[in-house]
Amino acid sequence: MLLFYATRDGQSRQIATKISVRLGERGIEARPRDLAEGAPAAGELSAASLVALVASVRYGRHLKEAEQFMALYDTLASPPPLALASVNLTARKPGKDTADGNAYLRKWIARHHRKPALATAIAGRLDYPRYTWLDRQMIRLIMKMTGGPTDPQARVEYTSWDAVDRFASAIADLQNAQK
Repeated sequence: MLLFYATRDGQSRQIATKISVRLGERGIEARPRDLAEGAPAAGELSAASLVALVASVRYGRHLKEAEQFMALYDTLASPPPLALASVNLTARKPGKDTADGNAYLRKWIARHHRKPALATAIAGRLDYPRYTWLDRQMIRLIMKMTGGPTDPQARVEYTSWDAVDRFASAIADLQNAQK
């Protein structure tokens, strides 16, 4: 199986790494690969038994690398099952952690006309001091509109690591069913 991630601030990498560790505990080797370092070949994707993607949202859209990955996946004649995790701050709210409840994930799936085998939204981390000035201002504006913290010194870990573990377990179950 293959495990990819697209990240700007490192949270999706941490989530993908945690998934990889959990899969390893179940005897499944899946080294997380950063899409910013290059996209896989179509043949590599086609040959996989399962593909998992953990992708961050920035300014209302999944990162460019994740979009390019999905465009490549869309070209496969017989694509392997797909597990998607959308990492976004909207998922911090109750009910916004599912494919139906999370607008970013729902629209992403619809845009690519796919029905992933698994799909979840996972809350990310808010870390204003780490962002560039412009990113900090934009994210503060979004947080003000959505009732989130706007203190420019705020650092809030919203990621539910239990949810990440559950997603990893579901991936492992799916991978084992493919054998």
